[in-house]
Formats: sequence, C-alpha cells, structure tokens
Amino acid sequence: MIRPRAIRLEASTVCQLRCPSCPTAQGEIGELIGSGTLRFQDLKKLLDENSWVEEIELSNWGEIFLNPQLLQIMEYAFQKGVKLYAENGVNLNNVKPEVLEGLVKYQMQRMTCSIDGASQETYSIYRVRGNFDAVIENVRTINRFKEQYSSEFPKLRWQFVIFGHNEHEIASAKALAKELGMDFQCKLSWDAGFSPIKDKEHVRAESGINACDREEYEKVNNVRYMQKSLCGQLWFRPQINYDGAVLGCCVNRWGDFGNAFEDGLEPALNGDKMNYARSMLRGEVPARDDMPCLQCNHYQWMTKNNSFLTDADVATEGAKAPAASLPGALKKKNSFLERLAGQVRGIFSS
Repeated sequence: MIRPRAIRLEASTVCQLRCPSCPTAQGEIGELIGSGTLRFQDLKKLLDENSWVEEIELSNWGEIFLNPQLLQIMEYAFQKGVKLYAENGVNLNNVKPEVLEGLVKYQMQRMTCSIDGASQETYSIYRVRGNFDAVIENVRTINRFKEQYSSEFPKLRWQFVIFGHNEHEIASAKALAKELGMDFQCKLSWDAGFSPIKDKEHVRAESGINACDREEYEKVNNVRYMQKSLCGQLWFRPQINYDGAVLGCCVNRWGDFGNAFEDGLEPALNGDKMNYARSMLRGEVPARDDMPCLQCNHYQWMTKNNSFLTDADVATEGAKAPAASLPGALKKKNSFLERLAGQVRGIFSS
C-alpha cells in the first residue's frame, strides 16, 4: 500500500503568458486535461480525509496565482500543518499584494520563479506578454514581507531556461538573483528548435551543465534529462489534476488512473491501473494499450534502450520525499535489495 507523504496537486492549468513552446499556451493542456483551477473545498476535503499528506506541490502546467482561491488554500494548508511548494515554477507577473503577503504569512516553503532573461527585451522573447519589471518588483515585495514577518519563507529560486537569445544574460541574471537573495538555476529548454544555443562553451561554463540541449545531455550522460525523477513521481510525488484526476506524473496529459476527489486518494493511488503502470516503468510487465505512459517520450526511450527504473532509482526518489512509505517492490527477497531497502527505511525514519 502506497501512501506518499508528498503529492503534486495542480492549482491552475490556466496561464496568461504565451510562451511559444508551452503546451498550455498552445491550448494542448486545456484540450486534454481541462482549463481550470483547484477549488478550495476540494483541497479541504482531500486534507481532511488524508491526514498522512504532509507536503503539496501546487505548480505544474499553469500559473498558480490565477487561482482566485489560492489565499484560502494556503491558509488552510498552513492550519493543517501541510507544507506547500511551487517548485515547478511560477511566472509571478500578476499577483495581488495580499497573496504575496500570504506566501510569507502561510509559509510557502519554496518557490521557483521562471525568469529567462535579465531585461524586459530579452525576457519577453520567450515569456510573451510577460513584464520583467513587474516580476522583479513582486520578488522585492515578497522580500519586504519576509523582513516584516522575520521569516525565511518562501525560499526563492530563479530558474533561467537557456536559449540563444538570452545566453549573454546568464551572468547578469545570476548577479541580480544574488542581490535578491534567490538561488539560481539554469535549465535546458525542451524545444531545441526555438532559439538554439549559439556559444556552447560559454553556456556550459556559465550554467554548470555539461550539455547545451537535451539531446546532447542524453548522449553525454546516457540518460534522458530529468527522466528518472519524473517517472519516480508515481511512487513518491504523484501528480493530481485540479479536478482530482490522478495523472501520476507531471508530464502525463493523455489519461488518468482514477480520481482522488471521487474515488478517494488512497484507492486511486493503489488501483490496478496505477500499480500496472509502476510495473511497466520497472520493465516487469509488457506495455498495455490503456496506459498513458505509451504516449510519453520518456517511456518510449526507456523501452527503446531497455533502461527501466531500478530499485536504486526508486529508492533515490523516495529519499527526497518526506518520510515516504517504502514501495513493496523494494522488499524482494534478495540480500542486496534487502540491504538497500533497510538503508532507505533508515533514511525515511530519521
């Protein structure tokens, strides 16, 4: 029985920006999983019925700040002792002052701000409709509230997706992030065809990544960029849509594994379909036609290269989760795996 202490619950699949490579901006997300926002009453019911949930990631396909009930959601989660995150990313363009204060008052733990440039001219090439100055001012406002409340939360990270049009501003963005008290992280674009990298040596040096695009990353590291952490979400950080549809991982938009609001969270996470998907990702069973994973290029790569998730991969993802329950797959009667499971249990119980 899997009862992950951390889940991913989409606060909004709606976004006001029109980033050229984004499935949300292109209408794909709305068509496949719907355009909408998480209702406070659904969040309340989920937390009231599942006291074992300790952490929730709110961001994925859309902009959480377009959810009109976000302040209520944050307040109730805080009252229940549930930690909230927006680490997948926010654009932080349009946020009411009371919501910015709420991020601090209700202790949003960590938040990733997607800022691909150090100037309006560069930033808006990809973040179409975005206002760089508004984003930076919102960060400064959050920092003022952090001082007012003597709080370290939310911890902020500047995420810089690297393109050919913004590679010259990486250093400037790093400097501004430091000034604002933000961590800084470069990320490889998932669309190498949009504004390709020009100076690859410069980008590798500035980003600290040993590749300039995801194809090169795969060749150099013999693994797809972010693959194993994404698939590991089915065990330790399962993705749930704003309407309760259990998607399993943050990439899936082709089908679901039940509904957490209608069927109950625990039954949905432990249903036959979800368990079969986990076995597929481990290469233990053949692919099945009703599995959303068939549409995913990560699973297609795993099948082509016979590179499925191992016990160690699953354990590594589990170690990142808060006191996560150890999946039964790690309890095989094998001396090496038993030692591995024991080590992981030790991490989770510490």
